[in-house]
Amino acid sequence: CCRELHLRRLPGYRSPLPPPRAASMRDPAADWRHRCARRLEDSPHGPLHDGRWSLTARASFAPGIWTEDFVRDWPDTVLELLCGGGWHGVLPLRPLSPPDAPRVKAYRKHARDGTLAPVLLWWVSFLDGWLILDGHDRAVAALAEGTEPACVILARLPDESEWRRTADAVAEGHAERMSRLSERPAGPGTERQRAALERGYTDALATLPYDEAPTPLWPPADDA
Repeated sequence: CCRELHLRRLPGYRSPLPPPRAASMRDPAADWRHRCARRLEDSPHGPLHDGRWSLTARASFAPGIWTEDFVRDWPDTVLELLCGGGWHGVLPLRPLSPPDAPRVKAYRKHARDGTLAPVLLWWVSFLDGWLILDGHDRAVAALAEGTEPACVILARLPDESEWRRTADAVAEGHAERMSRLSERPAGPGTERQRAALERGYTDALATLPYDEAPTPLWPPADDA
């Protein structure tokens, strides 16, 4: 049931962020999420549009994300979508530099020293994967040194009206389950179920404002 998605990326991609300076990467107090947020807000080339967004730090990924699911082909590639949709890999937006390129070699030293700036990824819902917005050479450098790159993940969040509608539906379902549970004879098992339902309900509500929202798509301007 798996399908293939054929992609061709076009030349000319420009990162919305300037290259990090060596001194800033060696600064132990550097707040990369804040820096990314500020640069993305100021850039005319970034993906931000009206809505709620999050930037989260991430240091580890599921096995395979940065190996077999890290796309190295350019410009054409084929993504093997999982059953039910999605792919769950990392897609560069420009050709990758070789591991011995001058800038990559400089970044490799930072990777060995533990001072390499994170890669900025954008989570895209229809891929269920990430695009590299900034840090192509840093990703190559980290992988060349045998480590996964630390990342900052940009994701669109649901608008307040959207997640509140979902919260209302979750609350209604929780009330129905608790009502059915109250009809059962009291006992230790019933109390354990009640506590489990309450924990699940609380956890679900806590995450709703921060769940990733679908990535909207717009036609190119000349096709509008």
